[in-house]
Amino acid sequence: MKQADIDLKPQVQKSDEEWRRILTPQQYRVLREKGTERAFTGEYASTKDKGTYLCAGCGNPLFDSETKFDSGTGWPSFWQPLSEESVATETDRGFLMTRTEVNCKRCGGHLGHVFDDGPEPTGQRYCMNSAALELSKDK
Repeated sequence: MKQADIDLKPQVQKSDEEWRRILTPQQYRVLREKGTERAFTGEYASTKDKGTYLCAGCGNPLFDSETKFDSGTGWPSFWQPLSEESVATETDRGFLMTRTEVNCKRCGGHLGHVFDDGPEPTGQRYCMNSAALELSKDK
């Protein structure tokens, strides 16, 4: 199920200086400046470890490893978020195209984009940046 465009005030708000202090330069570029890591370079692009993927900025639970799949794109891909409280979407009209941007619903950090070419049961491909994620492995 694709969420409608949402304009929410993030629950976790920090100054630019605070974000720079707690995030790595790559995490800051992706989460706060809407950057994208190069395909096939991210830590979680091909991992098969079981657990919950959290927002690297605020620790919000985002995706369950059971919904992760190999999309062949070079970025970690999931067919659905963990819950409706996990992510928000908005229209991204950058780079001369229209896409659906995915943000952390808790801190507003940029995670990646969602596309309508994923597997069943949702048909969605949440194409995320590894730098925006942290994996809390199952024990």
